Amino acid sequence: MMANLPQSLSLNPPFGGSNPTSSASANPAQANKDRKMASAEQLVLELSNPDLRENALLDLSKKREIFQDLAPLLWNSFGTIAALLQEIVSIYPVLSPPTLTPGASNRVCNALALLQCVASHPDTRTLFLNAHIPLYLYPFLNTTSKTRPFEYLRLTSLGVIGALVKVDDTEVISFLLSTEIIPLCLRTMEMGSELSKTVATFIVQKILLDDVGLRYICATAERFFAVGRVLGTMVQSLAEQPSPRLLKHIIRCYLRLSDNPRACEALRNCLPDMLRDSTFNSCLRDDLTTKRWLQQLVHNVAAGGRAAALQSVGGIEHMLGSSVV
Repeated sequence: MMANLPQSLSLNPPFGGSNPTSSASANPAQANKDRKMASAEQLVLELSNPDLRENALLDLSKKREIFQDLAPLLWNSFGTIAALLQEIVSIYPVLSPPTLTPGASNRVCNALALLQCVASHPDTRTLFLNAHIPLYLYPFLNTTSKTRPFEYLRLTSLGVIGALVKVDDTEVISFLLSTEIIPLCLRTMEMGSELSKTVATFIVQKILLDDVGLRYICATAERFFAVGRVLGTMVQSLAEQPSPRLLKHIIRCYLRLSDNPRACEALRNCLPDMLRDSTFNSCLRDDLTTKRWLQQLVHNVAAGGRAAALQSVGGIEHMLGSSVV
């Protein structure tokens, strides 16, 4: 573990190394980097102190983009991840009945932002998964209150899951599927804000783009129609209140589903008519990629329908031929 710590945490200078003070004075960029790391280390230490934690959470979450290797520092520092999980668990009692205050929501969202940093980093992503830390976020995705504190909490939690799926990794997809992430995403896709719906749909899209995810969702009619029903409901809503970015992810989900022969055949009956006509032409006017996806989707469904019909006719002819013989 010590080998993974940033060099600035080392008690001894590198063998044969020069004086750090003279090096810093000779290299202003290095000196600035050292100051930032020292500041990050101090804030991480303060996370373990309950009296200093709130301000440390706020400062680190604001500055996490400028601190290099913050994720390994958070993961390898004694008691830090435990402190972040303590922040998360502490608000479970106010989830039901929903009594979460804006202040408490902001505080735990700052903790979640740091966990997103850990989930995003290649050196800590697998460790994060192996510790099953995403499970601590699932109660937040299971809430139904539409107040701002809860919506902010759901959105930030989805951001952590979204950071995991951004990297095409079957191990991540398999973990999320085994922990029933799909129903939680579908819940948000039904009742969340536009932004929460967009992130949740993006997560489902990334799961579908993995072969394991596509097979999982298409393995049973119940799973397929659960996803199809929610996607169809969102399409109807977008006809009244268009959102190009959300529509893009919905169309990509449908297009990926059409790669599965059974799902493609089912889409003949459940693909919304608004995706087949000109309802969204103006919404997609400037998005050539999504327009091509939609055209390919409609083509796939039509071709799949014709193939299914030909297969059915062929089966009948085979049956008649056999009976004659």
